[in-house]
Amino acid sequence: MTTRQKALTWQAVVAVATAAILLFFARNVSDNLAIRGLSFGFDFLWRKAGFDIPFHLVEWDVNFPYGRALWVSGVNTLFAAAISIVVSSALGLTLALMRLSGNLLAAGTARTLVEIIRNTPQLLQIVFIYFAVLQALPQLRQSYNLGAGLFLNVRGLYVPAASGTAWDWITGLTLIGVALAAVLWRRVGVLLPRLLVLPPILIIGLVIAGFTATWDPPALKGFNFAGGVRIPPEVLAIVLGVSIYTSAFIAENVRAAILGIHKGQTEAARSLGLSAGRTMALVILPQALRILIPPLTSQYLNIIKSTTLGAAIAYPEILQIMARTVLNQSGRAIEVMTIVLGVFLAVNLITSLAMNHWNRKMALQGR
Repeated sequence: MTTRQKALTWQAVVAVATAAILLFFARNVSDNLAIRGLSFGFDFLWRKAGFDIPFHLVEWDVNFPYGRALWVSGVNTLFAAAISIVVSSALGLTLALMRLSGNLLAAGTARTLVEIIRNTPQLLQIVFIYFAVLQALPQLRQSYNLGAGLFLNVRGLYVPAASGTAWDWITGLTLIGVALAAVLWRRVGVLLPRLLVLPPILIIGLVIAGFTATWDPPALKGFNFAGGVRIPPEVLAIVLGVSIYTSAFIAENVRAAILGIHKGQTEAARSLGLSAGRTMALVILPQALRILIPPLTSQYLNIIKSTTLGAAIAYPEILQIMARTVLNQSGRAIEVMTIVLGVFLAVNLITSLAMNHWNRKMALQGR
């Protein structure tokens, strides 16, 4: 028997054993449900929910079914995860560059922040931000005026609402920027210059949106703000908590990746007349990215899973809505937990596939 045949035989044995174990547990669950007079099925997803979801990015009403609640809470989860990924990446890069700088104050501050954040529980940080920071903000009439129509108080952050035209400009020009970056993907030598086309185009889109859109800024009238959009404190707490915590780990990953680049690269770039900033942006970071992507993938997957901590502060993500409210009302524990596990498994696998594809694209040819 060849080595390949032996490998295939062992794989078949493991597959059969795994299938047998799964069938055993399935049969056990079926028997126990039958003893209790219960049935297994997902028909409950079409039943009327009858509860409200205070924060929702898509349409929601108490008369919608549980299946719609799954969609609404899933969108909330993805929203918090996406914002946290962007914010934590920016904070992590900033902390890493501060720690590697020659400024003792900046390096010491970054190191202190990283050590404090990494060595305290993530849930404790989220709860601290929610209760000790956001709940300690002033009441409505004493709101902090942050300028540009932004108001911050104990009820959350109030921001101006833009007409659909503004979002059309922003979305359209952002897509154009992504398309240009994709076109330049194979024609420019390093990664960062490809991505540098995005900020200017996005800024142009924001400027055009600002001049063409109809803005509805929040204004205090009576006992509440009229106009604008309110971002609840639960959203701010989960995004800030997850972002700040993960940024400490990303900062260490970025620092390690930069230190993994031979110092001769820096010396060669400086000998060509490049400044320290251009050397870092054009020479060091593009090479460090090849080292950084695998650990960065793990951090992004952790962010997606960490959104479930929002249940501790009543953020209506998928665990809070499905594994608590829907489970308690429907009594379908196995079905609900299967759905929640399936959603997170699917999202994480898609994210992992995308990051692995990016990693293969960034790998040196021939390795």
